[in-house]
Amino acid sequence: MGGVAIRGDVGVAPRVRVIGAGLSGLAAAVELAAAGRQVSLYDQAGHAGGRCRSFFDETLCRTIDNGNHLVLSGNRSIAAYLARIGAGDRLTGPSRAAFPFIDLATGERWTVRPGAGRVPWWIFSDRRRVPGTRPGEYLSAWRLARAPASATVADCVGRSGALFRRFWEPLAVSALNTAAEEGAAGLLWPVLRETFGRGEAACRPRLAARGLGHCFVEPALEFLRRHGAEIRLHARLRAIETEDRRIRRLRFSGGEDEDVGSGEAIVLAVPPAAAAGLVPGLTVPTSSRAIVNAHFLVREAVAAPHFLGLIGAQAHWIFWRDDVASVTVSAADGLAEEKADTVAACLWPEVRAALALPDETPVAVRIVKEKRATFAQTPAEAVRRPSCRTRFENLFLAGDWTDTRLPATLEGSVRSGHTAAGYICESSSSA
Repeated sequence: MGGVAIRGDVGVAPRVRVIGAGLSGLAAAVELAAAGRQVSLYDQAGHAGGRCRSFFDETLCRTIDNGNHLVLSGNRSIAAYLARIGAGDRLTGPSRAAFPFIDLATGERWTVRPGAGRVPWWIFSDRRRVPGTRPGEYLSAWRLARAPASATVADCVGRSGALFRRFWEPLAVSALNTAAEEGAAGLLWPVLRETFGRGEAACRPRLAARGLGHCFVEPALEFLRRHGAEIRLHARLRAIETEDRRIRRLRFSGGEDEDVGSGEAIVLAVPPAAAAGLVPGLTVPTSSRAIVNAHFLVREAVAAPHFLGLIGAQAHWIFWRDDVASVTVSAADGLAEEKADTVAACLWPEVRAALALPDETPVAVRIVKEKRATFAQTPAEAVRRPSCRTRFENLFLAGDWTDTRLPATLEGSVRSGHTAAGYICESSSSA
């Protein structure tokens, strides 16, 4: 079979083939290897990580991430994954929950500081809550918990006012990559419940200290090699053959086939369109939303917090590491169609104003567009998410687009991989 193969010691347990080495595939492979399963991991690209990776950019002469990702201390699946691969110390962030913002329309700056307890007493403090809001307005969050499947975030919390503009809209677009007016309310509520709803210790912001690859990808590959896993890159699955409700054969690019033996299983951790093309009759989300990231090399390292939320701007967040300021624009379908120079010219003035940088051009710029960054997390598309189990006994799905009951985030990706691994281990023990 064509591709790059890296093989360790071969185990004796039934093999599991994980197709797709993005974060969901890595999470599944790691859990299966830890459980003593023989694992083969495949990816059509020449690298692992999928949309969660780092690369050296020759324009900036820096290693950057293909996208910016903010996780929270209450993301239990991410915490378990990083602990498993020995990378729990590779996240960084403030010792207390703090979310700094600037409203570029007014120049006003503030920091949201959730309180320690489950009861949100912090909303009664002028210094902790969003300026221009009243404590009672925050009670609209409970409508999200009881929202019907057809409800959007805006249906539950309203569409106007300072709280919507400065809290609900940026939260929805960040978590769902979809505007609050069309984002599914049922997907935002679990984010609140698992983080802000558990108090300050569960919603401390965390970032990969030295990049996504160093934190999430490289230690996972090292873990898999130590546990005898086979890793094949440049290996594209082009077809599967089925018989009697089981996957019997995998057909890869290059003309080589692999038979799937009794007791063996497959985790399909590829994008939804690719999964639908491989699995007969599979229903998946069909619409997507883009994310645009702009990386600006500045003349001096930025001495400020690690990230900043922007209100009244095209951009939603600025992240920085040393002398690179990275901008994220979510739900950016329109911007993703613009030329790179146009995108940079649009976003640089916002970066300069937000970070109080000198009135000059950046040293270099790199624009990264993910035109299908996530599925469109609307009520109509959310109901199209398939479960991990399929009608084939030995085929399981993983990916942030599957029905994790979470948005399409890093936490959702990891949890989907853990779910697939759990089902496989459960079915093996009961066989």
